[in-house]
Amino acid sequence: MNILDKIVANTKKEVAIRKGITSFPELERSQLYGRTPLDVPEFIKTKSGIIAEIKKKSPSKGIINDKIDVVEVGKGYERVGASCISVLTDHKFFGGKLEYLTAVKKAVNIPVLRKDFMIDEYQVIEAKAMGADMILLIAACLDPATLRNLAMFAKSLGLYVLMEVHDKEELDRSLNPFLDLVGVNNRNLKTFDVSVDLSLELAEHIPSEFVKISESGLMDVSVIPTLKAAGYEGFLIGEAFMRHEDPSVELKKYIDSI
Repeated sequence: MNILDKIVANTKKEVAIRKGITSFPELERSQLYGRTPLDVPEFIKTKSGIIAEIKKKSPSKGIINDKIDVVEVGKGYERVGASCISVLTDHKFFGGKLEYLTAVKKAVNIPVLRKDFMIDEYQVIEAKAMGADMILLIAACLDPATLRNLAMFAKSLGLYVLMEVHDKEELDRSLNPFLDLVGVNNRNLKTFDVSVDLSLELAEHIPSEFVKISESGLMDVSVIPTLKAAGYEGFLIGEAFMRHEDPSVELKKYIDSI
């Protein structure tokens, strides 16, 4: 069983537990559920294009930065020009919490992405209730019908949808009209090898109606002009910032260098 399989198996268990604790109607009564999500594509296109991530650890790198105050990091990211903030909500493998999502959303005025391994409509309702503007759907762990149904459900709630792929086969089988953004993860979730060449290879195969996002492996700012020339408008970056005491300082340096 590879790491992705382990994460999905654990996610199924955790979702089942949470369903037994908090019902759909209870989630729908949350303070943030009724708000209108921010226009993520507009923020991507009119600001820096950086989706700055809050991630305390990862399966491949272990602890990255577990000393941060997630609210202060989120506010810092917004202050220096991030277009969007990605908040990891998986706890076991990435050190995240659902509460982090809500806390960051209440502190900033830019879009917030719930980054997790979404496999069930319950998680989409959770995302809306916790204040997310956008969810992530990972093609590697969803069959095309499930991915389409989750995207359609998210759209019915007003949420924006970022679909993540790792190769052309995933892209071809998973594209559907309920997506807003298509991201290419340069990190293989099964082997954790990283290559920005993957984004460049897939760029021409992503239809123009979707906002193109390059994810992972973007430590070197010099790759951004090449990715922009290939059609990418957004860049999801976490570790490059999170390894520093104040991630926003590194984000500002990054933005200033683009």
